[in-house]
Amino acid sequence: MKYIIMLTLMFLSITVGACEESQDINPDDQNLLIRSVQVTNLERFGINVWEIEVEGAAGASVPTAAGQLDGAPVLGYVFPTNLRPTDVGFSSTEGIVAMALTAHPDFDDTPLWDENNDQVYDNDGVEWHAHWVVLVEDERVDGGLAVKQFDASDPEVLLPPTNPGMPMYMDSPGFQVVTDGAFIRVIVPMYRMNNQSSFSYDGVTAYMQVNTSLSDKPMLGVYEVYSVASGDLSLPYQVSKE
Repeated sequence: MKYIIMLTLMFLSITVGACEESQDINPDDQNLLIRSVQVTNLERFGINVWEIEVEGAAGASVPTAAGQLDGAPVLGYVFPTNLRPTDVGFSSTEGIVAMALTAHPDFDDTPLWDENNDQVYDNDGVEWHAHWVVLVEDERVDGGLAVKQFDASDPEVLLPPTNPGMPMYMDSPGFQVVTDGAFIRVIVPMYRMNNQSSFSYDGVTAYMQVNTSLSDKPMLGVYEVYSVASGDLSLPYQVSKE
């Protein structure tokens, strides 16, 4: 509960609008303005279907490549939740578990998956794909949040075997992501999230950025929030069942 409160307080301090790091992304882009968000449990198939509906065409906007990993832009449709890190394969840690659907043209962080089906596994970061992440408060970036980092030598840290090998609480689970007009959806097998079908969530579109050179910035921070389904990041939505 304290992290839901923290997330709400962080949102109240965020200015939704352009920042210099966000390149050519228009904060009023209809493709990033959320109309609705929903997670549906289809028990007969053993899956949860997560979806965000936008005013425009979901997934049609992607960031312009920076040409290198340092400073690489990342665009995301993100579902903050009240799930526990252990529900999605991480060791127990403080933070906000989120399902993040991202696109980033400068690098590929899904080494096990070939999203564009060209038989090359390291060239499809710009294709929309899924990550589990743990978010924490970080005042060093304008968006106030970052993916939680850890010491790579810490034996207590546990990541799923599908993680991309970065010292952050991030997994690349390979779940199917589909864009369909105004909707972007991801299909998550129940057994891949501790069979959870009752949890709270919200929907966010955001600009993130990679940092590999500055010690006063996180490795992957949120620099701008474009739209929030609830308006206040209070995680008011509950899983529906069919």
